[in-house]
Amino acid sequence: MAIARSMAGFSGAEADDLRKAIGKKKRDLMATMKDKFTKGLAESGTDQNVARDLWKLNEAAADYSFNKSHAACYALISYRTAFLKANFPAEYMAAVISSVMNTKDKVPFFVNRCEEMGIEVLPPDINASDHDFVVSKSAIRFGLDAVKNVGHAAVEAILRARADRPFISIWDFCERVDARAVNKRAVECLVKCGAFDSTNASRKGMLEALPSAQSAGQKAQEDELRGQGSIFDFGDGGGGGTPTVHRPPIPVAEFDRRELLAMEKETLGTYLSSHPLSEVRDALRERVDCTLGELAGKPDGAWVTVGGIVAECKRIRTKTGTQMMFATLDDVEGQVELLIFRSEESDSAQVVEPDAVVLVRGRVDHKEPGETKLVVQEAERFEAGEVAVSTAGAAKRSDPLTLRINAADFRPTLVEELKAVFEHFQGDTEVLLEMRTREGLRRLRFGSDYRVRLSSGLRAELDVLLGPGVMAA
Repeated sequence: MAIARSMAGFSGAEADDLRKAIGKKKRDLMATMKDKFTKGLAESGTDQNVARDLWKLNEAAADYSFNKSHAACYALISYRTAFLKANFPAEYMAAVISSVMNTKDKVPFFVNRCEEMGIEVLPPDINASDHDFVVSKSAIRFGLDAVKNVGHAAVEAILRARADRPFISIWDFCERVDARAVNKRAVECLVKCGAFDSTNASRKGMLEALPSAQSAGQKAQEDELRGQGSIFDFGDGGGGGTPTVHRPPIPVAEFDRRELLAMEKETLGTYLSSHPLSEVRDALRERVDCTLGELAGKPDGAWVTVGGIVAECKRIRTKTGTQMMFATLDDVEGQVELLIFRSEESDSAQVVEPDAVVLVRGRVDHKEPGETKLVVQEAERFEAGEVAVSTAGAAKRSDPLTLRINAADFRPTLVEELKAVFEHFQGDTEVLLEMRTREGLRRLRFGSDYRVRLSSGLRAELDVLLGPGVMAA
């Protein structure tokens, strides 16, 4: 603004308009000011080359720039953030997770980061949790607002009711918490995620007792509103104590561990008490390119190898009559939807099934705004400590992979295109390209950097690039 005013003759308002145009990246508006800017510089005796450079700086600023005060604020925030993370890691991470708990994909990512930092994340608790994630000693307590189907108003009702004393059972909870604010679905989700575990009852038993508990609770609240009591509501000798009401015992039977983990995943968006991949996580990381939480940052069409546990699968028949499979893959940081085309012909579809731990290779798909999917080319079962077998059944072999094409089909970019494919299927098999020409057969041997792993995915890529039938048997 100072340059525009003192050197180009702009008024204060005109200089501010130029600043706004640069800041908002409005190049059309900037273009209307260029002539005046250049003419004003010439009239003030500024060298033509200097004037040209100054306008180029304006255009560069429109690409990306901010003033010193903005930069200073960023620097201060960065310093404070680093200080808090280094000196108050639990408080810092609790604040970070609270800021993203309405984004389902972010909570698992940061919960996993807490584990890597040695910070325990405790499950929700109706007697200890707040709206947000809070620090409990050196651990972080899961926020009630982050539990599925439990809204802000429901949490407020829970906090008001427990202000007098802790909840001792699901019966006690249903009698004291406003039934209009906390409905059946909310209580079910709180039970499933472990928020009632501090009452020392089984989750399965509490879910079985819930209908009776809610019915009794609603009746008690209605009676209280009408000022109606019961002949059995004896206090502690008339001293205004809490009535003693005997309720049926809660069944002790419990869900198996797999079901408990599935309920945690359903209600919290992440596995909390344990993860099905916890025992193989380190071994799995050695075989993948990135975690599922990092897929959103990969470019559309990028080739990746990822791993995880298959949560669910579904097959559909397309309009063309072929089958297609949709599956959900989970790891410790997130999940992604898998797409397997022509699943009736795909070896991958035989491997991708519920509860299977798999390695998947495919292309990242960002075609739908805000969503990341993975188009599967190949998949294999993962066994920690063992060499996994490809779905194509291909193992290391000494014979080279031979590709046979006609000279007429050879194009200048073919070798580079083949190299790009081979880089995505690195292995131990040497590759030969045989080309039939008028002078006879010519061979091109690819170097050791382009050895491949034979698989159905590689075959599919070569069929697309070269046409079917180019791989020698």
